[in-house]
Amino acid sequence: MATLIGGATGALTSAGNRVDGGCPASAQPGAGGGAQDIPAAYLRLYQAAGNAYGVPWTILAAIGHIESHHGRDQSTSSAGARGPMQFMPATWAAYGVDGDTDGRRDITNPADAIPAAARYLRANGAPVRLREAIFAYNHSRSYVDDVIAQARGYAAGKIAETTGDEGCDLAGPVSAPTVIAARVIAYARAQVGKPYIYGGTGPTGYDCSGLTMMAYRSAGIAIPRLSDAQYWFGPRVPTGQEAPGDLVFFDYRPGHSGPGHVGIIYDVPRGLMLVAPHTGTNVRVQSYRNYPGGVVGFTRPYARHLVRPALRPDEGPAAQGGPTPPPRREVCNA
Repeated sequence: MATLIGGATGALTSAGNRVDGGCPASAQPGAGGGAQDIPAAYLRLYQAAGNAYGVPWTILAAIGHIESHHGRDQSTSSAGARGPMQFMPATWAAYGVDGDTDGRRDITNPADAIPAAARYLRANGAPVRLREAIFAYNHSRSYVDDVIAQARGYAAGKIAETTGDEGCDLAGPVSAPTVIAARVIAYARAQVGKPYIYGGTGPTGYDCSGLTMMAYRSAGIAIPRLSDAQYWFGPRVPTGQEAPGDLVFFDYRPGHSGPGHVGIIYDVPRGLMLVAPHTGTNVRVQSYRNYPGGVVGFTRPYARHLVRPALRPDEGPAAQGGPTPPPRREVCNA
């Protein structure tokens, strides 16, 4: 019987607790002290649009602050952008929303423009690829950083640290093949938002293989510390047969003893993994199918006792007088 990993909490359940993709109300950040400058009517619109489109309301509010100071300055820009969320007319034609159901899509009406901004962000990858979505809104890396910083100022509590790369909620309930796999995923989900720390094994931060090792340890399975050793620990899973809880590997460079990066398969239909990406990011949900360089392979550590593990380089030809294996080195995108 498959085990469902429920919505925003990561609790293990045998049924129910469905949370659709995006950022449901239970996962939306609260309003912190920095939100006091937001007019009450705008705050309600930001929060309603965030719930409706699965986008953190703090991101919408941050964009609204930067673009028009929450409607206080709705002058048309030199490029022709208009309204409280500063839409270009052509973009509005494609993404405009009749948010107040008055029969009009009004670029100057915040009740229309704010949900339209949420719709546009969602169409461009939010909440899973939140930075990419913000960059699509305004093609400037500094703009993305400014929006993230402003959003953190609006949020209350820990969520203020997790409204950046990783989005808010994950992808809804996931059916894991075993209780062990479900526990692995639940542990990793609980770490989302914690910082990448090279060499980190928790609880305050992780590197890629530190996260995978500790997630498996939480399920009672001991696996090696580094990604290259985890890869050879096996057993291998053919591409297309990966399942939630499996490990996915990347970045097998010439001269290395194995892949330098690893994540935990989270949602196969969406191609998502739980991962500690690299320095300057947090543990988050990320696509494994679109990872630069492509997937090296998949393994299922909890099934190791059923299958003879793959040989590591130092267990192959070199062990019988063959070539010396390359030195072990984990990159983990530090």
